[in-house]
Amino acid sequence: MAKRPVATSSDDKLPFETEEPVVDERSFFGGRPQKPSAPTALPASLSGPEHYHGHRERLRDRFRELGDTALADYEILELLLFRLIPRRDTKPIAKALIERFGSLAGVFGAPAALLTEVKGVGENVALDLKLIATVAHRTLKSEIRSKQVLSSWSSVIQYCHAAMAHETREQFRILFLDKRNVLIADEVQGRGTVDHTPVYPREVVKRALELSATAIILVHNHPSGDPTPSRADIDMTKVIIEAAKALDITVHDHIIIGKDGHVSLKGLKLI
Repeated sequence: MAKRPVATSSDDKLPFETEEPVVDERSFFGGRPQKPSAPTALPASLSGPEHYHGHRERLRDRFRELGDTALADYEILELLLFRLIPRRDTKPIAKALIERFGSLAGVFGAPAALLTEVKGVGENVALDLKLIATVAHRTLKSEIRSKQVLSSWSSVIQYCHAAMAHETREQFRILFLDKRNVLIADEVQGRGTVDHTPVYPREVVKRALELSATAIILVHNHPSGDPTPSRADIDMTKVIIEAAKALDITVHDHIIIGKDGHVSLKGLKLI
């Protein structure tokens, strides 16, 4: 077989050779030329603002123009979470928190450990939520400090409810008052289980004497949510009343706090 002449350089083209366009060999197979593939979508971080940014602005505008009455509880929580979780869509997180804990108050009253069980809520966010709850409690407490407690009864109930209604264990609290019924101190005397807190009448009276209190209000919560007093609640209250009476200390009332309300033993004429 005769050897084919070979060109030695680009200037040495053979007389019978011509330049032909290079053809994509894939066009010889499959019958139809392949369509160009669709452009690859850019990651969300490179393609422009996140989809929820416009939603955030609309929610802020509604709050700014119409106030909190125009927003549902989960939307109020969502507005707050904008600050705590700036780079995520916080609407599903807010809804999950409300669903888990039942209400806005339930979210702020929940222990930090339980808050972190909700997807999207880390330790820092849980701590921030508890900090906000503390600010609310301190604000309510300031409403009854330096005032005659008996003439600010609704404020007392609001404060006790905010402080205790969503506790997962029973908590026994005492409000110590001076002779003008002004608050001297507010102290938690004991924490117990889900349905019982040990209370020692002698310790209650002893602490009242240490603070020079002339009157006290007893408060405890029922984690079950039902504030109905038990027979043990009534009997324990009567024992404290008798111990305090001997030292000229008045027990004004015993309030039981539940998630959705409260009961006054004095109001029920049980003491």
